[in-house]
Amino acid sequence: MMTSESTAIDVPESSSVPKRKASLMAASRDGKGIAIFDFILRLGAIVCALAAAATMGTSDEDLPFFNQFFQFQASYDDIPTFQFFLIAMAMIAGYLVLSLPFSIVSIVRPHAAGPRIVLLIFDTVALALNISAAAAAADVVYLAHNGNATTNWFAICQQFGDFCRKVSGAVVASFASSVVFMLLVVMSGLALRRQ
Repeated sequence: MMTSESTAIDVPESSSVPKRKASLMAASRDGKGIAIFDFILRLGAIVCALAAAATMGTSDEDLPFFNQFFQFQASYDDIPTFQFFLIAMAMIAGYLVLSLPFSIVSIVRPHAAGPRIVLLIFDTVALALNISAAAAAADVVYLAHNGNATTNWFAICQQFGDFCRKVSGAVVASFASSVVFMLLVVMSGLALRRQ
């Protein structure tokens, strides 16, 4: 007959410095680094969205014709697409400011799935709004630069150069914020997948 004996070996834990380093590395692997990068990207998207809205809101130019009493004017509020663009970019900037506390919660509690899901859903909605406003405004900016001979729409950028530069810059800033939103959506998805 065989008897089996088991012996237990007690190994005391050492309280050395490498244990602390391992916990910091585990915290960065658990999503804290992604959450910090998420917060930084949100700040960058706020700057882009506010720049787009402010640039569009201040885009106007007067062209004197014969004398100063008879003038042609180009302004963003003359074109409904630019009005939609301004309102959409202001809403996106407001959303981004309101999303910062959720991003901070994701930094403090990287394992919490609730704030990440909320950010993922609303970032996707904001991305759709951002791209639709940017695409619509880009179409009107294209017509302002090139015109359309078929419909007798004339290019106005030869006369209103400052106006065209401002609205073009606003459209570029809005596309930059949409790229940041795409990164935010992908990062939120990756962070949720790791949990």
